[in-house]
Amino acid sequence: MLEKTYRPAEVEAKHYEQWEKSGAFAADTASDKVPYTIMMPPPNVTGSLHMGHALTFTLQDVLVRFWRMRGRDALWQPGTDHAGIATQMVVERQLEAKGVTRHDLGRDRFIERVWEWKGESGGTITRQLRRLGASPDWARERFTMDQGLSDAVRTVFVTLHKQGLIYRDKRLVNWDPKLHTAISDLEVEQREVKGHMWHLNYPVDGLEDTYITVATTRPETMLGDTAVAVHPEDERYRHLVGKRVRLPIVGRLIPIVADEYSDPTKGTGAVKITPAHDFNDFQVGSRHALPMINVLDRDARITGPVPAEYLGLDRYEARKKIVAAFEDLGLLVKIEPHTHMVPYGDRSGVVIEPWLTDQWFVDAATLAKPAIEAVETGRTRFVPRHWENTYYEWMRNIQPWCISRQIWWGHQVPAWYGPDGQVFVEMDEAAAQAAAAAHYGKPVELTRDQDVLDTWFSSALWPFSTLGWPTQTPDLARYYPTDVLVTGFDIIFFWVARMMMMGLHFMGDVPFRDIYIHALVRDEKGQKMSKSKGNIIDPLELIDRYGCDALRFTLAALAAQGRDIKLAEGRVEGYRNFATKLWNAARFCQMNECRPVAGFDPRTVRQTVNRWIAGKAAEVADKVAQALEAYRYDAAAGTVYQFVWGTFCDWYLEFAKPILQGGSETEAAKAAQAETRATAAWALDVILHLLHPFMPFITEELWEQTGSRDGRLMTRGWPRLEGLHDAAAEQEMDWVVRMVSTVRGVRSEMNVPAGSQVDLLVGGLDAAKQGWARTHGDLVVRLARLAAFEPAAAPERVAQAFSHGAAQMVVDEATLVLPLAGVIDIDRERARLDKEIARLEADIAKVDKKLGNADFVAKAPPEVVEEQQERRADWSAAAAKLREALARLSGA
Repeated sequence: MLEKTYRPAEVEAKHYEQWEKSGAFAADTASDKVPYTIMMPPPNVTGSLHMGHALTFTLQDVLVRFWRMRGRDALWQPGTDHAGIATQMVVERQLEAKGVTRHDLGRDRFIERVWEWKGESGGTITRQLRRLGASPDWARERFTMDQGLSDAVRTVFVTLHKQGLIYRDKRLVNWDPKLHTAISDLEVEQREVKGHMWHLNYPVDGLEDTYITVATTRPETMLGDTAVAVHPEDERYRHLVGKRVRLPIVGRLIPIVADEYSDPTKGTGAVKITPAHDFNDFQVGSRHALPMINVLDRDARITGPVPAEYLGLDRYEARKKIVAAFEDLGLLVKIEPHTHMVPYGDRSGVVIEPWLTDQWFVDAATLAKPAIEAVETGRTRFVPRHWENTYYEWMRNIQPWCISRQIWWGHQVPAWYGPDGQVFVEMDEAAAQAAAAAHYGKPVELTRDQDVLDTWFSSALWPFSTLGWPTQTPDLARYYPTDVLVTGFDIIFFWVARMMMMGLHFMGDVPFRDIYIHALVRDEKGQKMSKSKGNIIDPLELIDRYGCDALRFTLAALAAQGRDIKLAEGRVEGYRNFATKLWNAARFCQMNECRPVAGFDPRTVRQTVNRWIAGKAAEVADKVAQALEAYRYDAAAGTVYQFVWGTFCDWYLEFAKPILQGGSETEAAKAAQAETRATAAWALDVILHLLHPFMPFITEELWEQTGSRDGRLMTRGWPRLEGLHDAAAEQEMDWVVRMVSTVRGVRSEMNVPAGSQVDLLVGGLDAAKQGWARTHGDLVVRLARLAAFEPAAAPERVAQAFSHGAAQMVVDEATLVLPLAGVIDIDRERARLDKEIARLEADIAKVDKKLGNADFVAKAPPEVVEEQQERRADWSAAAAKLREALARLSGA
């Protein structure tokens, strides 16, 4: 017998260990099944499970378990990312605690220390994924720095370089002056800062007492200005285009150029152009062939062709000195408070500098063309579809991709330099030496490039490098291209687009057929989770408190396409209660001897209630499958939830109680009882199958404890339930459900005490339904808590009820009357309803006033507007329901 209470902590680790040891997660390259492949987005090896992980890996696991049950050879390819900067910082902090730097160790010993850390602590995230119930093929786990993937990275780099698609160039990058490396846009965090706008006068050369005023938030970069830009249509400056200004402090003459980048409506309409220290200015400088003067070094200190007193100053010290100098020169027009966004390194916490430096780049524009076409022609499909627009916007405006990083942990660039700086890009040093000897006509000493590759470079190869490429393995032939990628919208460009480019270039086909983009998990108020707000929800704490299945089901149930998830702990608690409901239903079945019967065929059942539940089970199995095939997780979860809680627990088991718990004196009663026991057990088994992708632990535990089984639930097939729909049984039992539900609803609306039994008078039933009423009258009385049920009430009886006070309802063609005289105070109830309707209408009017205020809608955060709209919809629905209740009392 099942324990009275389900205790998740006692069963989750047990079942997971059994699944993994039995090989239940494994794909089979030799299988004759159709493959189904998902590539796990590799979490950082430094990572710990957060709510974003919990969502994306739950959604992937739901798909993998579902398709595995549907008979596919499912490969969920696991692995972790070496996370260059993040991992290096973790190890450097450990060394710092011992008073040691990586430079004290040297490169080789430091990298050995990182590998040691990885061996000791790098498995945290994969252990936590096991706690989440994730079922990837762990035996195939890969790491972006393992030997096979390193071979793939070198092969791709060398190939693209020989094809002219990787090159070295001097361009602007996001430079971290603390970590001393270029970083990606994803590693830049934009923060709102209350700063200043300085308005500075630049004297126009050759025109006495003529100045052009520029406004800037970064006066220190003016030392590197090489132009002033104005809009070509701006009448104020048209006469100055082509003239030059004398750059204060420096004394350099720089041109005034016409460029549409300058916005006449902002500031003074004139913009200082510093091509070496601003991404937009770099584009202007390129268009006008302006010099690019670097005035900051790698520490963000002043360098370059500037007056000696500024050399070596920190950028902010230089700012103060420059502003003071402008004031002394009489060229400081004004200083205004100005709130603006400033880029910070998400790891270092310091302000990022756009910095002109030599780096390795990929010709992303060339690689992007086939990747754009693949989505345009439908070879790869985004779900939801609107994310295609984001993809196109990024890809059609793509810039060269900076792939080099100035750190030690990562894939070292396979490039060697000769004595004169000639570069040799080869698979290894021996090949580079051979190439150099051929070039120079003799052996020469080579120096290895010290940079490593951007982590996203190796991640871009993930769909095929993990399957053995560049070797043409059986795995590669079988599992590429993959079926779907499940990921967040924030890395569509950084990862998804780059996998598309690399997959098409090296494999000749897209890496995935579908790309499912899920939304963000926010807090219950719709706010983004962050440490500073103190609203982070730890998924592991929720698992400890409510069980893994409750968290997984919550995330799936809330995963509506295109809508962020507002996660409240109460939702998880609610789905923990759902697990408890399922457990209690299984206990009820056990207590009533509902055991699986070998060879049971639901097509042969004769009892109406059993034909009804068999048809409902078939219907819900189809709906859940269709929803999961379309990535409609919320619809799939909602459908099975309603079936389990409502159809099976609240209705079927209640309908079945008289049969299960009644006497079995006659052969007919015995047969009905045996059939109902077998049907209940069969329906429970169907439920366990349908819920398993969402709630693997409780379903496996119930599968194990409710019958003698020939295998684990997770290895069973998805239910195939053709030919079970019975229209007659459905019409009959659905009518009973409508009758009882309607009466229950009115009792609740009218505040009829739960213990009060009232009569139900019915008129207008057709002959068939009068027969159903006679058959199921006892059920209606018991479930609706009635004193009497009169399915063919005399007109005078109904009139009498109305004269004393009653509630009226309509179900199909029939009129239902609930006499309430003496049960509730009719006048007081009507007054209560009037008062509640008035309150709701007042609340709706307040919200309408807010939403009708264009200024409020424009300035309020989107989540606040959405919350107001949701409140209005809820209040409107509640008011409508109360008006219906008031109308029911009109006969009194």
